[in-house]
Amino acid sequence: MAEWIISILLLIGGSFVLVGSIGLVKMPDFFMRLHGPTKATTLGMACLLTAAMVFFSQSEAGISLKEILISIFLLLTAPISGYMLIKSAIHHKLDSIERTKGKDNIEDDV
Repeated sequence: MAEWIISILLLIGGSFVLVGSIGLVKMPDFFMRLHGPTKATTLGMACLLTAAMVFFSQSEAGISLKEILISIFLLLTAPISGYMLIKSAIHHKLDSIERTKGKDNIEDDV
């Protein structure tokens, strides 16, 4: 039963990491590219680390503390670093496409 759980978590995690990596490459500007690593890849890595926790807790005498610490560190630092990158890009007035600017930042022609 544990092998099925590990396999499913590995497939889900690998899929999220793949989608996040493709999004990083294919999105048109910096602001959209940042969603791949901060959202999908973080969730994918959490699934992979959960699979590692299940595997090592089954083969050893207890829950592996290393994977828990890595998961907490990853889930705390990825959104914060994404936020800091966005704030820096806004501060430096990095170019973006119209779809990224939103309705509030589009100047009216009236």
